Amino acid sequence: MGKVVGIDLGTTNSVVSVMEGGKPVVIANAEGMRTTPSVVAFSKDGERLVGQMARRQAVLNPQNTFYGVKRYMGRKYGELNADSKRVPYTIRRGDNNEVRIQCPRLEREFAPEEVSAMILRKLAEEASRYLGQPVTGAVITVPAYFNDAQRQATRNAGRIAGLEVKRILNEPTAAALAYGLDQQYSQTVLVFDLGGGTFDVSILDVGDGVFEVRSTAGDTQLGGTNFDKKVVDWLADEFLEREGVDLRRDRQSLQRLTEAAEKAKIELSGVNVSEINLPFITATADGPKHLETSLSRSQFEGLCGDLLSRLRGPLKQALSDAGLTPDQIDEVVLVGGGSRMPMVHELVRSLIRRDPNQNVNPDEVVAVGAAIQAGILTQEVQDILLLDVTPLSLGLETIGGVMKKVIPRNTTIPVRRSDIFSTSENNQTMVEVHVLQGEREMAADNKPLGRFKLMGIPPAPRGVPQVQVAFDIDANGILQVSAMDRTTGREQSLTIQGSATLSEAEVQQMIRDAEEYSETDRLKREQVEKRNRAEALTYQSERVLREVVLDFGMQFARDRRRRVERLIQELREALANNDERGIDIIQSELQDEVYELNREAYLYEDDSEETDLLGQIGGTLKRTFMGDDNEFNRYEDSWSRRPAWEDDAWNYDRPRLTGTPPANDYYNSPPPPRYQPDAYSAPPRNGDPYGPPRSNADYGAPPSRDPYGAPAAGNNNWQDPRPYEGGQQPRRPTAPPPQGGGYGRERPPNPTPAPRYPEQPGYGNDAYRPAPDPWGEPDNYGAPRPAAPRNDNDWNRPPAGGAPARSPQAPIPRDPASARPRRDESADPRRSPSNGYDDDWGDDDEWF
Repeated sequence: MGKVVGIDLGTTNSVVSVMEGGKPVVIANAEGMRTTPSVVAFSKDGERLVGQMARRQAVLNPQNTFYGVKRYMGRKYGELNADSKRVPYTIRRGDNNEVRIQCPRLEREFAPEEVSAMILRKLAEEASRYLGQPVTGAVITVPAYFNDAQRQATRNAGRIAGLEVKRILNEPTAAALAYGLDQQYSQTVLVFDLGGGTFDVSILDVGDGVFEVRSTAGDTQLGGTNFDKKVVDWLADEFLEREGVDLRRDRQSLQRLTEAAEKAKIELSGVNVSEINLPFITATADGPKHLETSLSRSQFEGLCGDLLSRLRGPLKQALSDAGLTPDQIDEVVLVGGGSRMPMVHELVRSLIRRDPNQNVNPDEVVAVGAAIQAGILTQEVQDILLLDVTPLSLGLETIGGVMKKVIPRNTTIPVRRSDIFSTSENNQTMVEVHVLQGEREMAADNKPLGRFKLMGIPPAPRGVPQVQVAFDIDANGILQVSAMDRTTGREQSLTIQGSATLSEAEVQQMIRDAEEYSETDRLKREQVEKRNRAEALTYQSERVLREVVLDFGMQFARDRRRRVERLIQELREALANNDERGIDIIQSELQDEVYELNREAYLYEDDSEETDLLGQIGGTLKRTFMGDDNEFNRYEDSWSRRPAWEDDAWNYDRPRLTGTPPANDYYNSPPPPRYQPDAYSAPPRNGDPYGPPRSNADYGAPPSRDPYGAPAAGNNNWQDPRPYEGGQQPRRPTAPPPQGGGYGRERPPNPTPAPRYPEQPGYGNDAYRPAPDPWGEPDNYGAPRPAAPRNDNDWNRPPAGGAPARSPQAPIPRDPASARPRRDESADPRRSPSNGYDDDWGDDDEWF
């Protein structure tokens, strides 16, 4: 068994709700909105659109976009007024005076019940998607002042949509159910329901799980649409007076005016002035015309003065029928989007002398109440009793064309009433029962619901036969009438369903058409989804090709990549030619090829990772067993690459020597030496100062007991870990070690290598210790230095007094035995951390 939902089938918007976990839940549609516009359209491809998608294309496709159809349900064409017929689409008279809606796109006509069925089917599908199970039943709400024909038309719309209509529920009653579900004390509630197309007022006694309707009144042709039409007429009249063009005669212009009027009405609920701008609203011989104006709230309320007067009548009538005064109303609940207008708030406040309750959502409260009623029918909600009323009086026509009321309005339903009637002529053997609904005294002024004849009455003088006529109204408000001759016992009954504009045969035919159309819609949707999947596959395949080429190169799986490219092209050609069979075949082949390509890429990458892992393990084992895992070798190997301090920042303002490539020209400059010998180094191998790096054996015998010599065996640090005198950490002496110290061999004089930085005079190759300044500013080997530092440009000028400049390639003269005093670091600006280098080897900042 499927789920039963509650549906608010509105004139402007519709909502679906369901009981879940004992609480009513409003179901959002596929667009994420909790309300669905009651709009149906047919696109240029014949595709049926429902909801927001249909509303978007209303301006460009006005003749095939249908909205506000609820007003035409259960009504004859002759009952429509001029305002009801003034819509962008075409309404015509049917063969039996029924309303028919023309659809030029499909070249056919629709009954209003069919269009409403499309909306109901859309809501049922959204509920099925949300619940994960099919929806087979529904409680559908109608305005409280709907007559029997309109209620029957709503039931037929649900049947055409494939739903079992469990109950037809009045909208104010549903709103009272939603409001008073959690109320624990009794109170009298007035429900003011101003929707898009109808207006209802109901008064209920709510409390202790009992909802009893005391009275109801309303107007089925008054709603928010009427307020929109006032703005449309005002805009059209102003434009006609200014430009001489009546915009109401053009379908697209009328649709744009309608949308602008609705938007202005909504804006005026929060602001005092609304700007209306409609560029290119029409065109004349003088060129395009634009509509630009503003509408204030006071102007809007002045335009709608007569509509406000129409709202007062049903409100006062409901209070009178219930026998209550405004002071006896405990709560006022506003329902419907039109109830948000400030002038409606003021009207209710002035008549009831109480501020309206705004704790409920006016757009969703009716659907929530319908879901609660559905829960009552399915036993999900317990201990709630709903006592509704019939909105209009029911009776039959008697002699002289007078209506005899059998069931007065506001009678609690379900109800059964009967009365005795007789013949009006002598020897009359047949009587005709004409059932009417309405409040007028004459039969011609009321709504006819149906006729039937009771045959076989024995001949007798008039007034002698006794015919008992019974009216039976069920909980849905559906009427059944029976007549019985008390003399012979003959009985004839009629279920009032012919009052609707559709016969039973027409309803069954529309149900079959809806099922057939649903199958067509399903096939079209599957076709569109298949094309979308094929297009998505082409883009996905191209992305896979790009990623494979970037990761593995142009030579990887070249043949398979060519097959994938060929299949992508063929699939796009099939899509352009609408070749359904070709799309299926090529799409399947392309999926297989892309899968194989991904598989090859995965296997290739997995093999590469395994090879790299084995190489890493082998290298680790080699270093472990061959003794290559040495700290100094790692430092030495890091020196073989270009050091991080050889940056462009050292060479920004240095003069370039003739024939020397730029300092940062890595393509033309010779590669840097792998090793720079310093004063502590062993002699160069074969006299090559830039020879290959040396092993640890080249640095001499094991260290002596000199505390400033090399580190002890097994220690790779350059600093002696033994404690220094006084408990301080050892420091390198400022003076160089004596000849023969260090690593146990005599240190030869330094060679004269080429400068490591030819474009930077003053730098030798003794590690990174700067050479003496040829312009009279030696380093910290004992000579004085100037008090103020020079900038970079000063280092390139010749010395004062005409002293000849020494070539930067000359060796550094020094006496190894001389002392090496520390210079004052605070006076040397080049010693600051911002200069990025340190030429004091005896400092704690070990650059190793």
